[in-house]
Amino acid sequence: MSSTIIAGRFVNPEREWTGQIRLEGGTIVEVGEQLGSPDVEFGEDCYVFAGMGDIHIHARDDQSETQTYKEDFRTAAAAAVNGGVVQVADMPNNPVAPIDDASYRAKQQHLAARNVPIQVTLYAGIGPGTRPLSFAVPYKAYMGPSVGDLFFSTLADLDETLAHYRGQCVSFHCEDPELLEQHKSAATHEQRRPAECELSATRFALQMIEKYELRGKLCHYSVGEGLPLIRAARAKGLDVTCEVTPHHLYYDVSDLTDENRGWMQMNPPLRDIADRKAMLAALHDGTLDYLATDHAPHTLEENAAGISGQPHLDTYGEFVTWLMAEQGFTARQVAAFCAENPGRFVNPYTAPLKFGRIEPGYVASLTVLNLARPTTIRRENLKTKCGWSPFEGVTFPGSIEAVYIRGERHK
Repeated sequence: MSSTIIAGRFVNPEREWTGQIRLEGGTIVEVGEQLGSPDVEFGEDCYVFAGMGDIHIHARDDQSETQTYKEDFRTAAAAAVNGGVVQVADMPNNPVAPIDDASYRAKQQHLAARNVPIQVTLYAGIGPGTRPLSFAVPYKAYMGPSVGDLFFSTLADLDETLAHYRGQCVSFHCEDPELLEQHKSAATHEQRRPAECELSATRFALQMIEKYELRGKLCHYSVGEGLPLIRAARAKGLDVTCEVTPHHLYYDVSDLTDENRGWMQMNPPLRDIADRKAMLAALHDGTLDYLATDHAPHTLEENAAGISGQPHLDTYGEFVTWLMAEQGFTARQVAAFCAENPGRFVNPYTAPLKFGRIEPGYVASLTVLNLARPTTIRRENLKTKCGWSPFEGVTFPGSIEAVYIRGERHK
């Protein structure tokens, strides 16, 4: 069995150090100072992280193949590697939603046939009348309408269904469906999905997490006023974590124009400047646990027609360099919300593979960022099948130096 020694500056959440690691059989087998003559050495401008994970993507691929014109597991995997991401978790709002043992296994088999290099963990959907699967999976509950048909019309209906999911790992799309109905005739997308919808749904989700002893996660958080609710819930001992997206950290309503409204539309929508700054601060202080893209590949024509969502897998790592170089995030903080925390989320479902740390016994998947080589995002360099990015023309301060997947270099 061949081994590879890599030298460089390594990062875990608790420390940053210069040294070497040895990879063997797709696993990190040794971490030290002088393990031998290095096969690869990364310079002082580079940071070597455990492979980064995006635990909220929409690959648009299932056994129906009715949406694969805009993405599939192969192109999503290519976009992930292009952005320095080695493991993803795919959402269940497919035309054939994975909501029971049979439909989940069918999607797993479809994924396996795609033969992608990265790890893909599949969420199961929670919808009206569904029940838990007979084996451990992460679940997603859509409180209100999103893309697809897997959602609830009232919070009472969701409560009734969640009673059957006690103790499960459930992620919540926090938008109150009854308030969305009240605002559906407003003039703009932001007014149709106002902050109060997210706040009401946050309160309800936290109640459900407590009531049914869930391991809860709040998806793509965007409203600053909701952050104290999350902190208070944790102080009570609730098991709740939170995502934040690149678009809610980088853009706000001041960036909207008549020309870009179509491709700047997402659920939840862009918020005020104060909300965006609150998300950055909450990522700094640990209230937000994951940088998760909500990668939502649609064609530009679909976005112009009012379908919500942006593609972000291709630009994940470059966006992280902006957080480090321009927003004051340390490499250790990045190692937490881009690697260790996403790894901790998926590891119960990926055994024997363990993601998220540079440590013996963990998978030998690595993301190497170069903070001295800027990258301008260009359409021709994207791998996503939908073929566009909201960051086109943006120059980020760093780049992806290398990506290793189970010991093999892919970039």
